[in-house]
Amino acid sequence: MDVHGRDLRYFVAVAEQLNFTRAAERLYISQPALSKQLRVLEKHLGAELFVRDGRSVQLTAVGAALLPHARRVLAEWAAAHSAVETAKVAQEATLTIGISTSPGRGLLPAVRSRFAAAFPAAKTVLRQVSWLDPTAGLADASADVAFVWLPFADSERYHWIVVAREPRLVALPETHRLAGQEIVDFADLLDEPFLAAPEAAGVLRDYWLALDARAGRPPIIGGVVSSTEETYEAVLNGDGVVLLARGNAPLVAHDGVVVREVRGVSPSELALAWRRDDTRPLVRGYIEACRLATAGRGRSGRDYRRGVADSGA
Repeated sequence: MDVHGRDLRYFVAVAEQLNFTRAAERLYISQPALSKQLRVLEKHLGAELFVRDGRSVQLTAVGAALLPHARRVLAEWAAAHSAVETAKVAQEATLTIGISTSPGRGLLPAVRSRFAAAFPAAKTVLRQVSWLDPTAGLADASADVAFVWLPFADSERYHWIVVAREPRLVALPETHRLAGQEIVDFADLLDEPFLAAPEAAGVLRDYWLALDARAGRPPIIGGVVSSTEETYEAVLNGDGVVLLARGNAPLVAHDGVVVREVRGVSPSELALAWRRDDTRPLVRGYIEACRLATAGRGRSGRDYRRGVADSGA
C-alpha cells in the first residue's frame, strides 16, 4: 500500500477540523480537490475514513484508528526534513583549519581530497596562527580543527589524533662548530643558546627546549621566535640553535642554515585536534579524512591506536 505524505496531511487536517471547507482553507487547496484526494486515500485503504451527512463530518472507527499513526508519521517526516536541511547547510559551510607551522608531509592535499569527496559543497580555509597560541585557533574558536604539536596545553578541553611521529633535529648556522657532525649529542648542546617559543606557548615551549633531557639544567635563551620565518633569521644570525621536527626541516634548512640529527631527545608528535564538544558533521568528516590520509604514513599501529584512544572518538 503506497500512501503519500500529502494524503496523510490532508486526512489529518480534515480530522482536526471536521469540516472540509475549513480544512481546504488551511491547506490552501480547493474543497473539491481535497474531497477527491481523500476518496483516493479511502480507496487505497479499502475503508471509509469519514462519515459525511451533508451537515457534519465525523471520523469512522477506521479513521479514528488511523489518526494517531498519521500524526506520528507526519511528525517523524517533519523531523527528518529538518535534519536533512540542517545537514545540507552543514555540508555547504566553511571549515577553518588552524596551523602554526605548515604541516607539510603532503598531509593537507591528502586530507583535502578525501574530505572533498565526502563534502563536495564544503569549503576549507587555512588560518595561520602565531606560536603565541599553541592551540592554533581552537581556544578562541577561530579554527574548527587544527594541526598542533604535542604536548597540548589544556588538553582536557580537546581530542586529537597523532598524524606524524618524527625525530627532533637541531638547526644550526652552517658555520657552527657542530655543523660538520652528522649526529649531534644533545649533551653537546646544553651550553648553547636556544631559540624559544613565546612563554604563552607553555608546555610546548618547554618541549622544544627539551627540558626533559636537561637533567634540571636551565636552558640558555638566545631569543624568542613566533614563526618559522623568525626562526630561520635568528638561526642564520647566530642568536641560537633550535630543535624542530624532521618534517619541518625544509622550512629552515636553506641559505646558511643546516639541520643535524640529535641523539638523546624523544621524537616529536604532530596531531590534528578539535574541541571535545564539537560534533558537527564537517568536523567529524575532516577527522575521518585525516585518519584515512595518515593511515600507514610511517606511524606504527600502536601510535595510531593511541592517538585514537586519546581522541575519545
